[in-house]
Amino acid sequence: MNIQRRYLRELDWVLILVLMGLAVFSYLGISGANPKYNEETKQLIWYILGFAVLILLLFIDYHVIVQYSYILYGFGILLLIGLFFFGVVRNNAQSWYDLGFSLFQPSEIMKVFTILAIARYLSRRDEKELPFYHLYELWPLFLLVMIPVGLIVIQPDLGTSLVFAGILVAVLLMVNMPLRPLLTFFGIIIGVIAIFIAIYLFDRDLAMQIFHLKDYQLKRIDYWLHPEYDPTGDGFHLIQSLITVGSGRLTGKGLYMGTQAQNGWIPEGQTDFIFAVIAEEHGFLGASLLVMLYFLLLYRMIRIALMAKDTMGTYIVIGAVGMFVFQIFENIGMTIQLMPITGITLPFLSYGGTSLLTNFIMMSVVLNVGMRKQKLSFFD
Repeated sequence: MNIQRRYLRELDWVLILVLMGLAVFSYLGISGANPKYNEETKQLIWYILGFAVLILLLFIDYHVIVQYSYILYGFGILLLIGLFFFGVVRNNAQSWYDLGFSLFQPSEIMKVFTILAIARYLSRRDEKELPFYHLYELWPLFLLVMIPVGLIVIQPDLGTSLVFAGILVAVLLMVNMPLRPLLTFFGIIIGVIAIFIAIYLFDRDLAMQIFHLKDYQLKRIDYWLHPEYDPTGDGFHLIQSLITVGSGRLTGKGLYMGTQAQNGWIPEGQTDFIFAVIAEEHGFLGASLLVMLYFLLLYRMIRIALMAKDTMGTYIVIGAVGMFVFQIFENIGMTIQLMPITGITLPFLSYGGTSLLTNFIMMSVVLNVGMRKQKLSFFD
């Protein structure tokens, strides 16, 4: 009992308060976007369930959880493969299982399983004092990421697969490896992106052939840069999002007074474009407060990573940071034309049970690392 009390004293209560603040924004955003369908009440139920799962997992040492990471990873791969036989199609992607009472998207929980598997692999190498000297030595790490990415891309769900890239980049910054090969790797990635941009600006069709892109994928880039080319078709979502965000001005139109959201001009306002709904009703000040909550969330997570008692804990938290940073930046960015539009939801805000529970499971492991950051003495 004394040990459990010691752990509870180490719990990052600021992170708990941040999650509660995000719950408030989630309720306001969903109710402001879709008042007819009572989805905000369903989201509150998912939040209660999420906090319950978080509390239960806090009593399990994260080392115990990571011991089963490869089994969980394999189970997640089987779930992704099963989608091609038993999955349901939604928004032109076969990414969900129909459980009757809800849809379940295994690619969401696969992000957590992948982070745990990566943490186990890298921490075992650190225990054996086996640093990486060359890029090719990282092939097991790349394999752990590329297997689920390949299965998710086939669905097709390019947006979710890109989240794994955020996880990989974050973890690579922490691996025990000389700086030169890492700089080489990131230099290659930046170079490929620069070459694509140059070819795209020179000849759109040539870029599609060289990079094996499909027409609808390149259209996303076209209408991201120039939504006015098709204001009632492919450019409609972005144009309406920009109007919605801008119309909020400094203080917003007021709770449930957003004309864009209330009249259905902002598509998917309860999921993909929930930030635009927040900006319209609560203005620049409300949107800034939300962004500050996310900054505080990430700051506390990085703080936990730096104070972790072993590299296993550090890799887990840094992987989670990479996951959340990419999702937050991409989702908010796409509503203001900073990033292309994808199906990536805003963590802890967008409506959806699978996504919310996945985020809570990830946060429970992060808080778990923070609670056990100090070794307990025999007399505790």
